[in-house]
Amino acid sequence: MVNVLLSNTWISTGTSRLTELVMHRVLRVIASMDPVTGGPCQGIRNSVPALTLLGWENEVVCLDAAEAEYGVEDPFPIHRKGPGKGPWMYNSRLSLWLKRHLVDFDSVIIHGLWLYNSYAVTKVMAELRRAGAQKLPTVFVMPHGMLDPWFQRTKTRRMKAYRNWVFWKWMEHRVIEEAEAVLFTCQRELELARVPFRPYRPRKEHNVGYGVAAPPPEKQEMHRAFRTSCPGIADKPYLLFLSRIHPKKGVDLLLKAYAAISKEDSGRQLPSLVIAGPLDSAFAREMQNQAKRLGLVTPDGRSEQVHFPGLLSGDNKWGAIYGCDAFILPSHQENFGIAVVEALACGRPALISNQVNISSDLESDGAALVYADHDSGLTGILRDWFDFSLDKRMSMGESAVESYRRRYLPRSAAVRLIEAIS
Repeated sequence: MVNVLLSNTWISTGTSRLTELVMHRVLRVIASMDPVTGGPCQGIRNSVPALTLLGWENEVVCLDAAEAEYGVEDPFPIHRKGPGKGPWMYNSRLSLWLKRHLVDFDSVIIHGLWLYNSYAVTKVMAELRRAGAQKLPTVFVMPHGMLDPWFQRTKTRRMKAYRNWVFWKWMEHRVIEEAEAVLFTCQRELELARVPFRPYRPRKEHNVGYGVAAPPPEKQEMHRAFRTSCPGIADKPYLLFLSRIHPKKGVDLLLKAYAAISKEDSGRQLPSLVIAGPLDSAFAREMQNQAKRLGLVTPDGRSEQVHFPGLLSGDNKWGAIYGCDAFILPSHQENFGIAVVEALACGRPALISNQVNISSDLESDGAALVYADHDSGLTGILRDWFDFSLDKRMSMGESAVESYRRRYLPRSAAVRLIEAIS
């Protein structure tokens, strides 16, 4: 039983009347709540229900257009003050809204760095202090991996790395220094954030973890929906990649490793490979072309080896996860990996690189196979998985569920967040 301080009142998280205790208002400030933008907005969606049960109200303000629709129903208010303009996502309406409404909240969490939302909060807070505001919220920053040194070191991001240095010297170091604390999703993210920039002087650092909502129960409708989205898969076994199709995700190396094993073991029936993610980027189109060049997709676009069903959501997504043999994420940098944990919760083990920040935890739980971030490591881990017996794979699936329950339940993460903020 954990005791939590809510507005000067200590209560037990086991108390059944927590839903009656609405005592703390939190504002989340984020660039976008569109699910296609990746994990930060999904992290908010995962955490809010558990925080609500613990008596904390949440609202979101973002830089999406007022008419934006996300394809999901959110049970909390979202104030859309965009669209954000240019790469920085600037829109002065956000600052105007913050000037009027920041004082209505007890805490503010800035989600992400390098965009106008982090600057706007820091700027408006300074203006309100100078104006002598009597009541101001406490500000926290959740960088979501955006302080990872990979972004400054990789050769394909040299111009963006230089831009980040300029932004850091101009403003972002103040965002960090003026916040009450910086909140991290895992210990490795916290440690890596200390590496790339100077000065780096956070007042406090907290590893609050990340809660991931439990999946809906498995239903046959999910499997039918997925097979409709990916008709070539039929009833064949497959490995599942489900994420943005982005250079940092390692999809190019995955295709090469899979093609190499297919050629070496040409007499062996390998599981298919499903690469699910938005297909509207230049890199996603290049990966489809690469699959054709490697002979994994036939010239007419039909394939028995690799499938690109596009973005999956709802029953399509859960059918893909429940139906896969294992989840694979060969990222060169991954702050957390919400989809990895969703797969664990469905009883599916993970094949991941050691650059996924939670990889060591999952490996120690027996829920994942982890490889060094290079070509031979990925090829080796695929061979190991293909050689595993059915009993071994089922055992890893059981360990996956236990790992999820032990580490990633939303309520536990909500309690850690409340403790850090309180």
